[in-house]
Amino acid sequence: MSPGREKTREAGAGTEKRGAATAVLALLTGALVWGLIWYPYRVARDAGVDGILASTLTYAVALLLGCGLFRRRLSSWRPARPERVLLLWLAAAAGSCNLGYVLATLNGEVVRVLLLFYLAPLWTVLLSRVLLAERLNRCGAFIVLLSLSGAAVLLWEAGMAIPLPQDAADWLGLGSGFLFALFNVLSRLARNVPVEVKSMASFVGGVAVGGALLGAGFGAPVTVAAGDAWTMAGLFALLGLVLVAGNVVVQHGLSNMAANRAIVIMLVEVGIAAVSAWLLAGESFGWRETVGGAMILTASLFSARMETDAGGK
Repeated sequence: MSPGREKTREAGAGTEKRGAATAVLALLTGALVWGLIWYPYRVARDAGVDGILASTLTYAVALLLGCGLFRRRLSSWRPARPERVLLLWLAAAAGSCNLGYVLATLNGEVVRVLLLFYLAPLWTVLLSRVLLAERLNRCGAFIVLLSLSGAAVLLWEAGMAIPLPQDAADWLGLGSGFLFALFNVLSRLARNVPVEVKSMASFVGGVAVGGALLGAGFGAPVTVAAGDAWTMAGLFALLGLVLVAGNVVVQHGLSNMAANRAIVIMLVEVGIAAVSAWLLAGESFGWRETVGGAMILTASLFSARMETDAGGK
């Protein structure tokens, strides 16, 4: 091999390593954001801003920022009628998912909510069977069984005949995970829709769902002290910026790394949430969360492997 070709190969290998390192850093940054984002909403709640209003305002900021950041992509894309319908469903699923997750972490134990949210692989397997007509193979059946077993361990309480969610936070965590899976499956149906457009659909959904609930009279009255109003405004602006930046960063990581590797890194979010909930909210982590959580997260790993194998055929 000539020296020139050798140098070219070395340069290419170096670029590939830097790209992989950047992808890992991007996914870790995303895990950090989503593992900690519950806390600012609790700060806002304690200051007198209801979770529904806080979520709606932050997604309104994200929507405005996204319009500026993605304007070229948005202006150049012309959707067909089926894609417009899919975007409406994507917006509804994402908006409901995001609001449900915020309300669940405001009113329940953060790690418990997050683990119920991570039952999403179970719903993804089932929804893929219904909406995408994908056959349920042995790996899919194993994911269903393992996820349900983990949920049973997590939710089981002494004296219960059937392990079911115990309160509104449990149901919201479970429901937001289902809606997240629905968003992912619908995203696979909308393969021709640019990622930026899907991101904007999620921001629109957050504003629309939150606004609809506020218009229907849900949510507590605002009780922010006059001296804290600008602080809250700054917090919501910062959260909106974090949502946009986090979305862009995670999409970069996912586009430059195999799904089975990406999910391992993104599951760091659970550890970050557990530590932050312990330090910032004094929440404990019992044996049910440990055992049930390990089973649920293992199902997530197998889900990524199944999707990778399917994509390679």
